Amino acid sequence: MRQSRLLSTTGREAPADAEAVSHQLLLRAGMIRQLAAGIYTYLPLGRRVLRKVEQVIREEMDRTGAQELLMPAMQPAELWKESGRYSQYGPELIRLQDRHNRDFALGPTHEEVITTLVRSEINSYRRLPLTLYQIQTKYRDERRPRYGLLRGREFLMKDAYSFDMDADGLDRSYWQMFEAYNRIFNRCGIRFRAVEADAGTIGGEGGTHEFMALADIGEDTIAACSHCDYAANLEKAESGPQREKSVADSVDAQALEKVHTPGIRTIDELAAFMQIRPEEIIKTLVIKADDQLVAVVVRGDHEINELKVKHYLKATDVTLADSEEISLASGVPVGFLGPVGQSLPLLIDRAVVGMETAVAGANEADYHYRHVNPLRDLANDRMGDFRNVKEGEPCPRCKQGTLMFHRGIEIGHVFKLGTKYSEKLDARFLNSSGQDQPFIMGCYGIGVSRILSAVIEQQHDEWGIVWPVSIAPYHVHLIPISIKNDRHMEVAQQLYDHLLSQGIEVLLDDRDERPGVKFKDADLIGIPVRIVIGKDAEQGMVEYTERRTLRKELLRIGEALERARNAVSLDHISEV
Repeated sequence: MRQSRLLSTTGREAPADAEAVSHQLLLRAGMIRQLAAGIYTYLPLGRRVLRKVEQVIREEMDRTGAQELLMPAMQPAELWKESGRYSQYGPELIRLQDRHNRDFALGPTHEEVITTLVRSEINSYRRLPLTLYQIQTKYRDERRPRYGLLRGREFLMKDAYSFDMDADGLDRSYWQMFEAYNRIFNRCGIRFRAVEADAGTIGGEGGTHEFMALADIGEDTIAACSHCDYAANLEKAESGPQREKSVADSVDAQALEKVHTPGIRTIDELAAFMQIRPEEIIKTLVIKADDQLVAVVVRGDHEINELKVKHYLKATDVTLADSEEISLASGVPVGFLGPVGQSLPLLIDRAVVGMETAVAGANEADYHYRHVNPLRDLANDRMGDFRNVKEGEPCPRCKQGTLMFHRGIEIGHVFKLGTKYSEKLDARFLNSSGQDQPFIMGCYGIGVSRILSAVIEQQHDEWGIVWPVSIAPYHVHLIPISIKNDRHMEVAQQLYDHLLSQGIEVLLDDRDERPGVKFKDADLIGIPVRIVIGKDAEQGMVEYTERRTLRKELLRIGEALERARNAVSLDHISEV
């Protein structure tokens, strides 16, 4: 490609509203342009990267035996109502009507559509297992689109769906896809972790893993062991067991003492007033689980995990109750609620049970209890894990390492759905005994467009993007210093033709621009290999640079060609 004809306008400054480095660089490098909040056009350079990512995904999906299809983006609302997700999905589901006032939705995912398709096409176990996938634009009406391609309202996604006869078959399909994802992200040059996660609105009956690209801009927190391979999203993470306490530990506990604490409502205020640490305090929070108010008791330095509470209560929706709801239900002003003698249903975090003595609200305005002993003073019939883990706590798996926190960008997610959708949509087949049974399903998603941002967040420097060869828009960037110099252009054309004949993708900067402009653009765009044709061309020499190191070498033309071929080949080999 000749750069003089390329639709790509580079910029020196990033728009003020572009917070993420990847967003800034994609805009400055002329790879994307915003049409509306969270909606982007991919210019030729960006589209080439996107196609490279798609190709890696297709190769690895096909390697598993999965078959590609393409489903409609516009889906009848009846399907979503049949599955029960039309109301559950909330405002992120973009709803619309056709001219006949029939309800539709723009697909954020395709579980309903694929289940309906397979229901009509497959009726015998002899045609199982089956895995189908597509690469398609998805739509979600994000409340706050941000970070460019990392959180958009329209995005490209690969979604796959497996159909099996039984749980063992699903397990094989799941781990086959898990390994395929590892290969895909390695080939794309991403540093990532596979972490245990929650299934969210996709739902399901079995395990689920998220694939997280490690990056400071990531909106998810990963808790990973320092010793073994345990890793989980913070919403799912657990810590290792603490010392179990028994009733015997409570024998010498001091009697409850009510202390006057006028106007003391927060943990920090209480710790200062009582001259104790937050971890010596019990805090009682009231959550609304569907239509029921429940008090959740955690240690003062811990944060409640609403998702764990939601799963424990098997609730559809869980939110923190507001002060008016709390006061009406308990008769106690916010800040003085406590677990002792609490009339609301009580959930007690297991870390609280491990406390020997604590301070807690006395369920009376301006008063707290001192010397609360959880085993003695609280009913422990509803005890469990209801909090976020903290960094440095023991690993729940190996018991040797400690949990370390990392930030991550979700780039893939795999689910064991079980029969969630096949039961609701009546998708069934005849098994080997001639009995009618529902398909056992799995689903597997990759944020294709999000990978561009994830790679850039990990691979950039102060001058621009540093693309890995596997997904770079071009392999080699040829830069003749002056297009008016016949020798420069002659050598550039020879290199261009030779590299193309070797299957190497080349961008030739034939613009009538100053060398400094060309070099800055080359650094910004981030093509892996750069060959500069300048004053030494008369002696058959060119300047060879690899973008990752920016180390310049003066080489003979033949040697530069060989180095370029090796750089492309070796990079591919190392990533496969």
